[in-house]
Amino acid sequence: MTNIYKAAILISSLPEEEAVEVMGRLDPRQVESVSIEIARLKSVSSDEQESAIRQFAESNPSSTGFEGGGLDRARALVQRALGKNATGTLDNIRQSIEAVPFAFLRQVDSQNILTYLIDEHPQTIALILSHLPPVASAEILAGLPPEQQLMVVQRIAAMGQTSPEIIEEVEKGLEKRMSSVMSQSFENAGGVGAVAEMLNVSDRATERALLENLAQKDPEMVEEIRRLMFVFEDIGKFNDKDIQTVLKNVENTQWALALKGASPDLKEKIFSNMSQRAGDMLKEEMEFMGAVKLSAVESKQQEIVDIVRRLEDTGELELNTSGEEEELVQ
Repeated sequence: MTNIYKAAILISSLPEEEAVEVMGRLDPRQVESVSIEIARLKSVSSDEQESAIRQFAESNPSSTGFEGGGLDRARALVQRALGKNATGTLDNIRQSIEAVPFAFLRQVDSQNILTYLIDEHPQTIALILSHLPPVASAEILAGLPPEQQLMVVQRIAAMGQTSPEIIEEVEKGLEKRMSSVMSQSFENAGGVGAVAEMLNVSDRATERALLENLAQKDPEMVEEIRRLMFVFEDIGKFNDKDIQTVLKNVENTQWALALKGASPDLKEKIFSNMSQRAGDMLKEEMEFMGAVKLSAVESKQQEIVDIVRRLEDTGELELNTSGEEEELVQ
């Protein structure tokens, strides 16, 4: 995440009065840059928010979630921060947001977009989905036939830089049927990370079917996607029963190194599911280690993630990275 993106998340996470006070301490150019990022924000994962505001956690303990970005949020903050001098900044923000690739689609229902895209070439669909928020892309992806899903995902994962001429050509075609668009600048889109984000918010059946089919053609890509879909900190979203399952399959020596770089909440989650004696021994081992290399910590965390994934494959765990509880039926 860039510093401006982090600032946008932080300011959007604050109550409006505090956000305005922070914005008021910036110069007009900084206000404009941060406000453009706020206006672009649609959804922010809990991991991104935690990463952006961790250093401010003590001064902002009441923040329990992301209040949201968007043009209206940015406009309100700028108007209150700059007062009568806000007009020029607001115009620049509006122009920047309107120039985001396929920005007009962000105001269109996903099912309506699917209707227009389902008969398009997979490469065209991949290009468009790469420029949409992950939630919207996931909804559209889920509505495509399985074979088409596979082709689209492969193209998104392999996509790098896209020339503005191609983007403009695709936009003009959609413009005739759906909305007007602005010309775009040369930028990166897609990649394995984009696929992981989409699948993280896809329904479980879509995720499993896609990864199983993709594994037959490119198992290495599937492994990379799976690693990005579930990260070490996601263990903190498990209930106590699942934490106990993980603890049975991970050695204390692995936890000692992996938890050195973990959040306080995750550490507490692990310790609270251990016996007092086991928890004290683990804490002593962590203290005895002293400072350790970040690369070593991340490597050990990945080992535990791999164990969690194997437990998922054997049916001992069911991953739910959204943290939402599924509805139960009798």
